[in-house]
Amino acid sequence: MTPLYDIGIRLYGTAIALASIGHTKARKIIKGRRQTERYLRSHVASKRGPWVWIHAASLGEFEQGRPLIERIKAEQPETKILLTFFSPSGYEVRRDYRLADAVCYLPLDTRAHAARFLDTVKPSKAIFVKYEFWGNFLGELHRRGIPTYIISAIFRPTQIFFRRYGSAMRNILNCFTRLYVQDEASRKLLAGIGIDNVSVAGDTRFDRVTSIMRSAVDLPLIDRFNSNADITLIAGSSWPADEDILIDWLARHKEVKAIFAPHEFDRARLHALEARLSALGDTRCLSEINEAGRDPATLHYIIVDSFGLLAALYRKGTIAYIGGGLGAGIHNLNEAAAYGIPVVFGPRHEKFKEAADLIKAGGGFDFDDAAAFDTVMTRLVADKELRRRAGAAAGKYIADSIGATDRIFNDIFQPSSK
Repeated sequence: MTPLYDIGIRLYGTAIALASIGHTKARKIIKGRRQTERYLRSHVASKRGPWVWIHAASLGEFEQGRPLIERIKAEQPETKILLTFFSPSGYEVRRDYRLADAVCYLPLDTRAHAARFLDTVKPSKAIFVKYEFWGNFLGELHRRGIPTYIISAIFRPTQIFFRRYGSAMRNILNCFTRLYVQDEASRKLLAGIGIDNVSVAGDTRFDRVTSIMRSAVDLPLIDRFNSNADITLIAGSSWPADEDILIDWLARHKEVKAIFAPHEFDRARLHALEARLSALGDTRCLSEINEAGRDPATLHYIIVDSFGLLAALYRKGTIAYIGGGLGAGIHNLNEAAAYGIPVVFGPRHEKFKEAADLIKAGGGFDFDDAAAFDTVMTRLVADKELRRRAGAAAGKYIADSIGATDRIFNDIFQPSSK
């Protein structure tokens, strides 16, 4: 990489170190990176490979890489997986992921760190998920002739690769053996800057969603809750801004039952949400229903206060609301759409291809403000045939989008089978 890039990386590392004084997330990154080199020597260098290195920035990217990891382990169990993360939100949740033979933080992207990392790991292949473009790591992989791929990638005209001043970052793309992109628009953008080693493979998240559906847990408490409900709204990965607009609407639509699965589960936040919903109708956290001896059918609202249930909950819903669209960006739409129910979400979805696709297909509904949300929800509640058509369109969109994992795995790991 250029000296300017290296200076930028050093300044970035210094900024994280300074931020770690008072910022929990930055402190976890610093602590985790300090342990990486020792961890790799004891957990990777001491074990016979072949090793495949898979890097995901955070938890969302991990979920995109997960179907490929599962496929590798199913087809080639002797292959060992090193999984690295940039963010604590991925590492803290998946540090004990059973299909990875080693899990750690990615070191800061300096030339020295990249060289030592690869000297220790000696990967047979390297796979980056979606957005990660670390110049020194990619350059060192390229110099060593290690096959390197990016999967489920998506490119937009606003990215630096396509700017007049983006030549250094464009050069990074030449380090990939092959780029597996989600759509034809990404392929055309890359072709416009001379990058032709590209395959339109789709998004592996769709394959992960279908896997989750096959293994969804039974939820008899929710079945009982739904036994006297005409319409159940599932509010998934909600934030306070989402809850404000939802609770205001629910106050005027008591005919609708609702299940809230907040994105964050701290006790104070759950208690505050429970208090607000209790003002509208009988409310309990899911973990407390049995303890309280309540019949779930008598409740009007449930708050889910444990991880891992959201995808299965969508199966029990009539309409899904996906949180995040009133903040930094929407969360996973596909988990809900896969169950063939209409999906509603806020305006911050411009970086999510599936949002535009679902709207175009007729299975997704976005809104800009409270008035537009009221219009969308009132239409869906009042029109059973609209709900049926929208749900069918959402389910069809997911079904038509699966298969990226097969295409990528066969190309990288079984090229002779093509």
